[in-house]
Amino acid sequence: MKFIKKSYYYFFYKIYRSIEYSSGLSGGKFLTSFKASAVMITLEIWLLISLSAYYSIYKKTFIELSISMPIAYIPLIIVIAFNYLTIEYKDNWKKYNIEFANYSKNKNQIGGWIVFGIILLIISNLIYSFYLMGEVDWSKYR
Repeated sequence: MKFIKKSYYYFFYKIYRSIEYSSGLSGGKFLTSFKASAVMITLEIWLLISLSAYYSIYKKTFIELSISMPIAYIPLIIVIAFNYLTIEYKDNWKKYNIEFANYSKNKNQIGGWIVFGIILLIISNLIYSFYLMGEVDWSKYR
């Protein structure tokens, strides 16, 4: 469990450092932790969307979510609350960022590539799930 928690904070740390670096280049170096949290929330929502798409394809059930359906907000609220409690609440991320900044350059580079790979995997997974949903003839299942 500790490994998962530390991995989650390291993932946030690498996103935070990336945003901090790119924001510094463009002159927008403010609200960095908020931007990193927004990226984390977005990636988690994309992961949930792709999982629900795979579930829909596997079970052959057509799921139509609209803004008027309150059930669509429940996963969003859970993801935002989880991120707030784990990252923003009492600035838990700061002590981990100090620890991860002291890692060797080689260890941080390897970790950066792993985080980059996970982000690419999440994005490609979302695109592939949309592709698969487009291949199904949903008129049979409505």
